Amino acid sequence: MGLANDLLKKFEPEIENVTLVPSDGGRFEVQVNDTLVYSKLQTGRHAEPGEIAGLVEKSMKK
Repeated sequence: MGLANDLLKKFEPEIENVTLVPSDGGRFEVQVNDTLVYSKLQTGRHAEPGEIAGLVEKSMKK
């Protein structure tokens, strides 16, 4: 729950909820308002520390 907690702390006024959906096959995806902002399957790698928060912040500014 580390990433979810980090996102809620950083974006508390903007985020109403975070949903974690278990999956298999090495999939790790992050969506903001139904828009995919990160996919481990597409990038072929794990996200770097702070990368997801930066992508979420960028997505929210649109």
